[in-house]
Amino acid sequence: MIHAVPELFRTVVAFVVVLGVLVFVHEFGHYLAARWRGVHVETFSIGFGQAVATWTDRLGTVWKLAWIPLGGYVKLHGQERPQDVPPEVRARWLPGLTFQEKPVGSRAIVVAAGPAANFLLAAVLFAGLFALVGRPVTLPVVNQVLAGSAAAIAGMQPKDRVESIDGAPIATFEDLQRIVSARPDTPIKVQVLRDGTDVTLSVVTGARQENGHKVGLLGIEGGVVAYQHVSVPVALWAGVTETWRVTAETAKGVAQIFAGGHGAGDIGGPLRIAQLSGEVAAMGAASMISFIAVLSVNLGLINLFPIPVLDGGHLLFFAFEAIRGRPLPPRAQEYGFRAGLALLAGLFIFATWNDLTHLGIFRWFAG
Repeated sequence: MIHAVPELFRTVVAFVVVLGVLVFVHEFGHYLAARWRGVHVETFSIGFGQAVATWTDRLGTVWKLAWIPLGGYVKLHGQERPQDVPPEVRARWLPGLTFQEKPVGSRAIVVAAGPAANFLLAAVLFAGLFALVGRPVTLPVVNQVLAGSAAAIAGMQPKDRVESIDGAPIATFEDLQRIVSARPDTPIKVQVLRDGTDVTLSVVTGARQENGHKVGLLGIEGGVVAYQHVSVPVALWAGVTETWRVTAETAKGVAQIFAGGHGAGDIGGPLRIAQLSGEVAAMGAASMISFIAVLSVNLGLINLFPIPVLDGGHLLFFAFEAIRGRPLPPRAQEYGFRAGLALLAGLFIFATWNDLTHLGIFRWFAG
């Protein structure tokens, strides 16, 4: 129990830092876009509830640091629909500085800037890591050979380094996967480096069904990572491509959950993030920065989902407004926001239940 206190403290601090950075960047994106499009920002808050610290800048924006670090918000001047506020509130609105009076394009820019800032943060963090630490590359080294697999039948062994397949040079484990997956049930020549000696193996790849077509398999596991130092321009581009890769993989994972390819137990919430934050913090600054970058992509992508209440839901309403030439009827918007709130509340409860199950809280109580 005594040893658990420093670990718990580290987890809490890491969680607050991770969430604080992500929320600040997201809301700062909204803030900068609002300033650009001529919308006055009334409040910029990190956290919810009672303010721990408050100050007002020269433009009249109130900056708040609240004691519940589970999010944040930017309050835009006149962001409510005129029919939703009393006349005395509308009378205090500053002409030309309210959100609702801006063209639909400007409003869309302000809303989309939050997720865009998260993607930009991820790209910058990845690029910084690649420039300072090096770009991680998974080497084509065999860690484990699965029993009965094509590789096992051909005589492949742990610590073999794959150098070429049918004469095509192999630089990374991803190169190996790409070539093999395109050749299901196919004889191939694999040249490996074993104890300093080149060995050529004749392999007939295996196969499995994936998305309606066959994918080739060797039956090996890799995982040896090396870091390649790259120049700053290369690191910047690599940061962009890594952000795109993580975004695509995240979107694919979400789609598989809804399609039944992954179990709903994979959905995690704040408790899972807090646990992972503590674990990653113990692994060092580089791992922590990489973790923040991946979470930033997740936050940006989730906020673009076309669910009312989220940024993507607002953008969907703006798209309808642009097509129709006028906003959706107030009742349709109200029903949409109610449905969005109900959906998010359900997902939050479900994710928290998964977190408690994953952390073994229920087993602890039962014991």
